[in-house]
Amino acid sequence: MKPTPDQIDTLKELINIGVGRAAGMLNSMLQSQVLLEVPYVKIFSLLTLKEEMGKLGSQKLSTVRLSFKGPFSGVASLVFPPDSAGKFVDVLTGEEPATPDLDSIRIGTLTEVGNIILNGVMGSIGNVLDRRINYSVPTYIEDNIERLLLADGLDADTTILLAHTHFTIEQLCIEGDIILLFEVGSFDALLSAIDAINLNVS
Repeated sequence: MKPTPDQIDTLKELINIGVGRAAGMLNSMLQSQVLLEVPYVKIFSLLTLKEEMGKLGSQKLSTVRLSFKGPFSGVASLVFPPDSAGKFVDVLTGEEPATPDLDSIRIGTLTEVGNIILNGVMGSIGNVLDRRINYSVPTYIEDNIERLLLADGLDADTTILLAHTHFTIEQLCIEGDIILLFEVGSFDALLSAIDAINLNVS
């Protein structure tokens, strides 16, 4: 099922609600002004996403991911190029970058932030659509985009939602991506739930 412009607008609104709540939690936790924006949302097939993300090349990406199960199931990921991940964590921790590699403490910080953002997004979708979604414990992975996608055992019918995200912390702008991978049939269930709330609103 191909989403309509109204359905995509609703998806973007749901994700913006989620990242807005996540930003509020991060502001309180970090005592720092964190702004999160989602300028656009796109829907891809597996092949098209590989082409879209191909501009990142073969570099390893810093990825926080969690699985979700319920009326719609799949994997949610927060993805950063390594330089953006390093800058992001350095600003959050207030530490000077001693090495481009992320140590265990910095990985833990990024994982916690990813957990807050991804739970905010999935929680927004579940709450507004009145659907119960269960999440796994978040994990941190570094790999290139193709291996990250293949690790999920995706097939050609998988639907992928890409939400490009701007993070602004203390005047520093960092870009990342929220990627939602939906199992076969799950994205259609999501669109049906969106149609139900849109009908009730209208």
